[in-house]
Amino acid sequence: MTVRLPSSDGTLRTYDPRPEPFRAAAGTAFTSRTVFSAAHVVADPYADVSPDSPAAVDWEATLAFRRHLWAQGLGVAEAMDTAQRGMGLDWAGAAELIRRSAAEAKAVGGRIACGVGTDQITGGSLTEIRAAYEEQLAVVAESGAQPILMASRALAASATGPEDYQEIYGHLLRQSAEPVVLHWLGPMFDPALAGYWGSADLDTATEVFLAVIAAQPDKVDGIKISLLDAGREIALRRRLPQGVRCYTGDDFHYPELIAGDERGFSHALLGIFDPLAPLAAQAVRHLDTGDVSGFRQLLDPTVELSRHLFQTPTRFYKTGVVLLAWLAGHQSHFSMLGGLQSARSLPHLARAYELADGLGLFPDPGLAESRMKTLLTLYGVQQ
Repeated sequence: MTVRLPSSDGTLRTYDPRPEPFRAAAGTAFTSRTVFSAAHVVADPYADVSPDSPAAVDWEATLAFRRHLWAQGLGVAEAMDTAQRGMGLDWAGAAELIRRSAAEAKAVGGRIACGVGTDQITGGSLTEIRAAYEEQLAVVAESGAQPILMASRALAASATGPEDYQEIYGHLLRQSAEPVVLHWLGPMFDPALAGYWGSADLDTATEVFLAVIAAQPDKVDGIKISLLDAGREIALRRRLPQGVRCYTGDDFHYPELIAGDERGFSHALLGIFDPLAPLAAQAVRHLDTGDVSGFRQLLDPTVELSRHLFQTPTRFYKTGVVLLAWLAGHQSHFSMLGGLQSARSLPHLARAYELADGLGLFPDPGLAESRMKTLLTLYGVQQ
């Protein structure tokens, strides 16, 4: 069987799908790295909603996907940008997602950390921003999950300088009952976060970020860096206080960052591990045995797919992630909160299918082929 796929130049090419999927061996819990996948949410395709309506989530399918991630040995980073936080998923939906996922994690023994932000407000004073953070922190704490302090659009808009970030984050760290993960999300993922930590200059911003950590290192489990700059991440992780981890959020350079060097390595909290879960888990188990070469041999070939999904505008990477979940059989449809399935072009989606299939990411290649042909036919591509 072959598939006719559209290219970006408007021509059609013939692709021969891979006959057999990648099959991961069963394994035990990871010992060398802590690994989270930021998980997507599954929209309810039958909900009569518009892009401006509150989120309509298919809870059964959403939780089933989290069980899939836990079964591979990965932790779940919940209610992050991969879950369309701020792009279709409002705070009310995120709060319910946190509660449901945390309860599911307890039931199956899965690891979970949840995003804490300020998206119930669009702006305001520092007092209002602090209160918004505190409200969300309380929800995560009550759920029993580990908090991830996410970057705040409201704070980025209202802060007048580095001291405002230090005041807000210092207060939140004192409030948290357990160590948190601090998340620095770059403007390539969310343009509203430009100039975070009080400066558009990344060197200056880094110093502020490190000062926040240094003030209360016992309250910081780790940091998640999503700047797509491997050199900057390595330099930053080498300056972290003893015991503070670096979780890479770099979807362009993750194999080398997780593998590390003689001076250290990064753990992982990645959106790309949503579609890569079985393969990524197998790769990390190579690291657990000291087999860095085996780890790189498995994970390096996935970077082309990741770079494709996260290409500019990077914030729309969720569309490709959900496409692959549909093709892999994790959900019955290709629809997203806010209609975001339309955010990428057909040639982009076709290339995502081709790259994912080449990696063997579809448990049932025949199902993936059939579904891709259905999508292509819908767009007028005759097979």
